[in-house]
Amino acid sequence: MKFQKLIMIAVFAPLAVFAQKEKDAIIKSLDAKADNYTDVARQIWENPELGYLEEKSSALLQGELQKAGFKVEKGVAGIPTAFVASYGSGKPVIGILGEFDALPGMSQEASPERKPRVAGAPGQACGHHLFGTGSMAAAIAVKDWLASSKKSGTIRFYGTPAEEGGSGKVYMVREGLFNDVDAIVSWHAGDANAANPSTNLATISGKFRFNGTSSHAAAAPEQGRSALDGVEAMDDMVNMMREHTTEGSRIHYVITKGGDAPNIVPNNAEVYYVIRHQNREEVRSMWNRVVKCAEGAAIGTETKMEYEIIGGTYDRLPNETLQKAMHANLMKVGGVSYTDADKVFAEKIQKTLAGTPPPISEAGVVEPMKAEDGKASADTGDVSWNVPLAAMRAATWVPGTPAHSWQAVASGGTPIGYKGMMVAAKTLALTAVDLMNDPKLIDAATKEFNERRGPGFKYEALLGNRKPALDYRK
Repeated sequence: MKFQKLIMIAVFAPLAVFAQKEKDAIIKSLDAKADNYTDVARQIWENPELGYLEEKSSALLQGELQKAGFKVEKGVAGIPTAFVASYGSGKPVIGILGEFDALPGMSQEASPERKPRVAGAPGQACGHHLFGTGSMAAAIAVKDWLASSKKSGTIRFYGTPAEEGGSGKVYMVREGLFNDVDAIVSWHAGDANAANPSTNLATISGKFRFNGTSSHAAAAPEQGRSALDGVEAMDDMVNMMREHTTEGSRIHYVITKGGDAPNIVPNNAEVYYVIRHQNREEVRSMWNRVVKCAEGAAIGTETKMEYEIIGGTYDRLPNETLQKAMHANLMKVGGVSYTDADKVFAEKIQKTLAGTPPPISEAGVVEPMKAEDGKASADTGDVSWNVPLAAMRAATWVPGTPAHSWQAVASGGTPIGYKGMMVAAKTLALTAVDLMNDPKLIDAATKEFNERRGPGFKYEALLGNRKPALDYRK
């Protein structure tokens, strides 16, 4: 037995050393291109575009991938800004997801004080400029490795628009663009470094539009029927409904149109809702109840109502097999190292945050791997129920910073954000190479994927058969 162990060590040790040399070379190649990727991310940060309107951002990423030797298919799934970039041939096919849309009204300078770049304009408050660029960097690194190693396999970058409420990936899944993919690696901006087998919340979102009758609000109020009354009556009923929903439910809304002038009875008004729960069947049930509230509000206010489902996303299906591989690579890469200037910026940002934020040093730490029930949502959920998927977070924001905040926009426009982006790029690239090198890893991930989905699973998008809501941000 001892002799056999010695043989195994002699055989496998050089392979392990070679694999580590490969990974070190990939990390070095990404470091060499970090300035270029920072410039790409900065361009997207400086020109934030809303969902399905990301023409410049999408074109910039496509151009970089084409220059690197990828074949780019534009305008996929009926979405002008969606694209798929591929390199290589044959199996395995490994996909990398990249987002680039911004959020409305979140414009902010790269400053530790609240200071919009352009008042009322969009901003990268969820770090998608980093997400798209970092994923692109990883894809190019894997492409370079495939070319130099002469390995068979395909690396595929998915340019996925309108994650923020537009459910862009859902249409791409529905179109069958992931059908031949063996595994997906992805990431997201965050305030910590982690690669956990986590889930999140399923969603349905939609706009309810009420139509009434205009009249002079003072001289002839009896002749008017207020569309805004319909919206407010609906909101009142939904808010009463909250008491009678299951634990973990989330209901958000914003009135997107309330009228034009207070002395005119509004003849049209609109409210935009998002419903969330970890169980997607519960989401469907809550959505149906919200629709009933809208119908009742229309009857009570003598207005007419119509609604449009804008988006719908699945909860994320975790894959522990893939997450273990990704976590090991994140441990190799390590966290984000702050300079003295970064620390000064971070200290100022933390003074603007509520509560007691974690130590700034947490940005340099990789969290232990653990199961996690996330409270946010993303259209990566639909991908994860169709292809085995691993995802991670990198500390692109100052520790303690919430997503969808001006502080996230600010951090994402500084070296803190760009260094976190490169942590993600390296980890994704190394994980993709592991999958290319190890068919057994893909087999194990696929086995777990099928077991978690269960027998007889059939994918049906929560947003139904509607076409992409290309105008939802207009």
